[in-house]
Amino acid sequence: MNIHDTIPFMTVGLPDDIRRHQLAGNFAEALRLIDLRLSQNNLPDCLRNSLIAHREMIDRLAVEFPYTREEALAIVQKKIPEFTMEELQEQMDLRNVHYIYMNGEIRIFGRFDETLFSVVDEVYNRVPPKDPNAPAPINYTDHAMAIMKEKGSMTNRITVRQTLKLKDELFTPGMFLRAHLPVAAAANQQWDIKVEKIFPEGGIVASENAEQRNVCWELHPQENPEFTVEYSYFHKEVYKDAYNGKGIPGIYDFDLEEQAPHIVFTPFIRMLCAELTAGITDPLMKARAFYDFITKNMKYTHVPEYFELETIPESCARNYNGDCGVFALLFITLCRCAGIPARWQSGMSANPKWVLCHDWVEFYVEPYGWMYVDASYGTTANRLGKEERRQFLFGNLDPYRMVANRKFQVNFEIPKQHWRADPYDNQTGELETTDRGFRPNELIRTHIPLACEEVEA
Repeated sequence: MNIHDTIPFMTVGLPDDIRRHQLAGNFAEALRLIDLRLSQNNLPDCLRNSLIAHREMIDRLAVEFPYTREEALAIVQKKIPEFTMEELQEQMDLRNVHYIYMNGEIRIFGRFDETLFSVVDEVYNRVPPKDPNAPAPINYTDHAMAIMKEKGSMTNRITVRQTLKLKDELFTPGMFLRAHLPVAAAANQQWDIKVEKIFPEGGIVASENAEQRNVCWELHPQENPEFTVEYSYFHKEVYKDAYNGKGIPGIYDFDLEEQAPHIVFTPFIRMLCAELTAGITDPLMKARAFYDFITKNMKYTHVPEYFELETIPESCARNYNGDCGVFALLFITLCRCAGIPARWQSGMSANPKWVLCHDWVEFYVEPYGWMYVDASYGTTANRLGKEERRQFLFGNLDPYRMVANRKFQVNFEIPKQHWRADPYDNQTGELETTDRGFRPNELIRTHIPLACEEVEA
């Protein structure tokens, strides 16, 4: 049994005393009690597996929430000197700043400032611009939307470089390293994939149809290597006017299953699904109702690593915030609950200026077949009053994408033996040694565009 096979059992939950310590932020005590329970011989396997997975999750939380409120305020005041503690508390109340309790004290999420300075307009607009005369950046989604509506499709030829390195202070000459770096995979909209460069030599490339495709190395280096992969591919998107279309009901036997611990039809999810689709029989209209609910109500916020989050779709629907993958999981879960096939896609948003990690969804409705939803970009479009863009992103994507993953929460072809940095998805790479996997804060990972050219195809 691979260690990651314990993750679905997280829905079993924790014993009450451990749960109380977790919520209070008494992490050391929670871990002590988990170890005590695991030493007992009378536990059913399901509870034992839940404790194993929760132990790893709890052990990571402290790193994700490093700041006191005073430290967080000082970070904001570097850009907005007049920003007050009362304003910080207001942003916490509005759920724009994530926090937990740790040893009786409020601790602030490490990327809280990225949310405030990028998507909270009332804060962002108070930051003096670096160059007030700089031209407005190109919105590549709007650019693609115009071309796709005019020509029916758009194709890009894209080349990306990704690197992965262990922090020098953790490296020992001759130590065993197993590394995984994502690479473009075969997908409905992606083809002619070429792995242009692999360093160090000897990396094994997973098959193009791998559900989470990557290059894997196993070696005992004398110097700390920077694992590198460069790859190129064509990515084409075909325009479909799905927002104003009509679907045909059908009965399907694919991409409808629950997948614990997140894609689960909890009582709340079932009630929400029923409420949002009341009186609707058209499956495309049902999917659009889910998309509208997310994009018109949710706030984009940076969130902790997904392994530190519990029941992601249900939590998103209760708290009205999340990021691209959180919104994608909520949309998938609602679609599947309504009998609409839906599945994960992720990798990168890749354009001539930058490459960023990103997640979105494929969903299936006749007569259209497979279509796409980017609820994250749709939420941003709604916030900015870009209704045409918001509607476009129901059924369509821009072709500035790289698909590496076609399924959520699946093992690699060459599995990682110890805990992955991200056990659900693979966008920036994984690294482990003989006795443990390395966590995100122990890795240096980059992804940059080498080329992005519009082509006819």
